[in-house]
Amino acid sequence: MELRSSGLWLLFLCALGCVTAEEDKKVISTIGSTAELSCIYTPEKKFILNKLRVFWQIADGSKPCSVVHTFNSGHENQSEQCADFRNRTRLFQDKLENGIFSLLLLNVSLRDEHTYRCIVQKKDVVFRVIHNADVALKVAANNSLPVLSGPIRIHPNIGEEVTLSCNYSQGYPKPNIYWINRTDNSSLHPSSLKIIQDNDGTYSVFSTLKIEANSDIKIGCIIENELLQQNLTILYSENVTNSNSTRSNLLDLNEPGAQAGGVLAIAIVLAGLAVLTCWLWKRKFRHRRSYADVQQNEDGAQQNSK
Repeated sequence: MELRSSGLWLLFLCALGCVTAEEDKKVISTIGSTAELSCIYTPEKKFILNKLRVFWQIADGSKPCSVVHTFNSGHENQSEQCADFRNRTRLFQDKLENGIFSLLLLNVSLRDEHTYRCIVQKKDVVFRVIHNADVALKVAANNSLPVLSGPIRIHPNIGEEVTLSCNYSQGYPKPNIYWINRTDNSSLHPSSLKIIQDNDGTYSVFSTLKIEANSDIKIGCIIENELLQQNLTILYSENVTNSNSTRSNLLDLNEPGAQAGGVLAIAIVLAGLAVLTCWLWKRKFRHRRSYADVQQNEDGAQQNSK
């Protein structure tokens, strides 16, 4: 007698404790991307698909509906699939017979952050579990660059207090923020820091730094995503004098775009100078030629008068 409910099947299997192989893995995926949850078993010979069952479920008990994907005796079964996963899961159909039971999860969102369990059954006389794998899916987001703004006063004087602001949004998990003095790479303590979780689950950061203006201000704001092992850096640079100042907000100087922009600007300036030099040379040549023609005409006229 076969159990009709895949959920009951899984409970029954756990009660028997008949798992023969286990995997524990962690997968990191970003919001909106496709995650591959690995479940691989190497058979002695190819599986017969109508004697195979593959169950994917949420293993951490965090949701009332736990069925993610079911493959039963050669056919996909979506009748008990949770609504959150409808039309978002795929098995590698052409690789099942070779023991590749990995699951593709499309359009990943924060609500997909769970531990998933893959259970594989093979039928000899009855179905029995031959493989079990747990995969923890961690979701991350680093979709925007931090925004660094300088003082409201356009030309601060040396010794004047300067306030810098660094804002960042749509990060996950909760990010870390660091202020550094790029002149000596020393750490700076923020004057204020607020990290809030938005309605979509991502985090926004608001921080300010107050410093005393000197002749050369170079401050960096760094947003760290520990899960992705990624740092987003933006720089503020300002040369201050008692009478005037120049400033520029720069993205991370390690970015190729910053270097390419500088090379392009230099090339444009050099091209402009070349065009201007050529125009001046042609104008001078024409002036000399015109003067020579006039002089020749005057000499001819004097000879004729004689």
